[in-house]
Parts: sequence; C-alpha cells; structure tokens
Amino acid sequence: MPFALPFLSRGQLAAGLEPLSPEPLDERALDALYAHYQELGRWNRRLSLIGPGTAGEILGRHYGEALAALPLIPGEARTAVDAGSGAGFPGLVIAAARPGLAMTLVEAQERKWSFLLAAARRASLPCQCLNVRVQVPLPPGLPEIFDIVTVRALKLEPDVLGALAGRLSPGGRILLWVGEHDPDLPPGLAAGASVRLAGSVRRRILEVRQAPSAARKLM
Repeated sequence: MPFALPFLSRGQLAAGLEPLSPEPLDERALDALYAHYQELGRWNRRLSLIGPGTAGEILGRHYGEALAALPLIPGEARTAVDAGSGAGFPGLVIAAARPGLAMTLVEAQERKWSFLLAAARRASLPCQCLNVRVQVPLPPGLPEIFDIVTVRALKLEPDVLGALAGRLSPGGRILLWVGEHDPDLPPGLAAGASVRLAGSVRRRILEVRQAPSAARKLM
C-alpha cells in the first residue's frame, strides 16, 4: 500500500548513514543519496516501493544493507550490474558511494524502472537503466563484461547465475543478499567471503566467484 516516507533533512540522512557505512561518504555521495531519498518519498506516495513494515528502519534496512557491500567491491572495479533494482537498493546506493563504478540497473517492472530513471537523473548519477527481465539468454543491453553483479531482492536460478558469471571479468564477483544457508550455485561457481548484515543473525551478503578450476579453464 503506498504511503508517505518519514521526513528527513539532508543533515539527518547524513547523520543516520555515518554509522551504517563501512566507508566514509563524501559530500557528493551524500547529495546523491539525499536526492534519491527525496525522489523515493515522492514516488512512494503512489507506488509502494518501500513497504510500511520497513519504513521505520529505512536507513538501516535499505541504505545500510546496500552500503554494507562496499568492502566486497574492489576499488579497481569499473563496471557493475544490479539485478532487480526495484527502489534502487543496492545498485543506486552503491553507484552514489562509488562514482568510478559504471552501474547498470535492471528492473523488469515498468513503473519501478521509471522510478529508477527519475531517481538517477535527480541524483545526477549516470546509471544505465534497463527495463528487462534477467533470464537466459541474457537480455540485450547488458555490458558484455562486468566486474560486479549485485542481487538483493531477486532469486536467480542457477542457470541465470551461470550466464552472468560467464561475463565476469577475471577476479569479478557476484554479491548475493542471502539468509543463513548458501544458495544453489551452478558448476564453476563457489561461495567465498560473506558480510553479516547489522541487526540480523542470519542475513548476510555472500560473495560468489568462479571456482579456481573454472578460472584456470578460461585462461
């Protein structure tokens, strides 16, 4: 059900994000994140991007869980794809925090895709926004090679994960927001490091990379 988000000033947003982000956020990033929050509030009155159950913890549950991925994204990463971007978590938030990362936001629902276009424009973030479904074969418009894939609110089947992994650069990784148990992975992929999400015993971000044997075959 659509509803109004709590009012936050830019200073309140900045103060709330400071303890949540594992990396310092500069003024440019905070400007972009506040612009995103303002656009999110405007759209949420008519399109339920954020449900009422998480509105009271929007900074920790949504912005904080997106920013928690930053330690798993190498500084040299240059291209990323966020599958199932929805309200911009985590893709648009990561794009704000890492300006050197060219982000492609992928959303199958047209109205949410329209929101992403508006939010990226308002935040002055040069994100590519695609209104397509992530499936096999991979949809047109995705970069031919990328360093990072993020998947927070979308369950991808092993064959889709395998197709995405086929476009990872050497050393690239897929980041999955998961629960206590590792998801089913296709042959050639292996679970790696994980980051626990604040305020949750089971939820975490799991890093998935090419298994060493698979990586050697590609070389």
